[in-house]
Amino acid sequence: MIDRRCPRIQIAGVLDREEALLLARLGVDSIGLPLRLAVHPEDISEAEAASIVHTLPGGVRAVLITYLTAPDEISALCDTLGVTCVQLHADMTAATLATLKATRPELYVIKSLIVPPAPDAKAMRRMEQRVLALAGHCDAFLTDTFDPSTGATGATGKVHDWAVSRRLAELSPLPLILAGGLNPDNVRQAILAVRPAGVDAHTGVESRDGRKDPVLVAAFVEQALAGFETLLH
Repeated sequence: MIDRRCPRIQIAGVLDREEALLLARLGVDSIGLPLRLAVHPEDISEAEAASIVHTLPGGVRAVLITYLTAPDEISALCDTLGVTCVQLHADMTAATLATLKATRPELYVIKSLIVPPAPDAKAMRRMEQRVLALAGHCDAFLTDTFDPSTGATGATGKVHDWAVSRRLAELSPLPLILAGGLNPDNVRQAILAVRPAGVDAHTGVESRDGRKDPVLVAAFVEQALAGFETLLH
């Protein structure tokens, strides 16, 4: 579903169906739907999310973004929404991921790797070990930023050390998606620094009212594609 030779552009968090269709028209490949979250309030209901999933055009994928950890609850919510791709942000063991994949092998599972501020050598080793331990039980990784002021592990609007994501991308046998404070001004540089299989943005393409700004989204897609194109040469 995510191939290093066919990078993906994901935008997370939409307020309604019209906004989701706007993103699709502007060239976004995947639309993230955050539900059952740990810190942030949900923008839409599960019923509204399901409606969005069923109206997306072909070629645009809906991704459930959640902090659920129980395989049966994750599976049930995927069924409710009608999605086949899930992005898991909570801390989960390899055994739990293995159970989810065993019961729902058709699910494409993206596991987040949360990068703390200024990780030391010990923290780096933990993240590297986590990549190797989980790689056999998911389909892709996503690096995102931890915000110690709120405890949020996503949608923080904060950039982490891209050298960390570059190291994890090189180590991982699976595709790695880069998230964390990405916007039209830095996404091309981030792609060249990390060499990810995809990028994810949320707050970096929003206007002050919290809605996705079509000018920012179009610029983000343009700059991301330019960055990926550069990697091919």
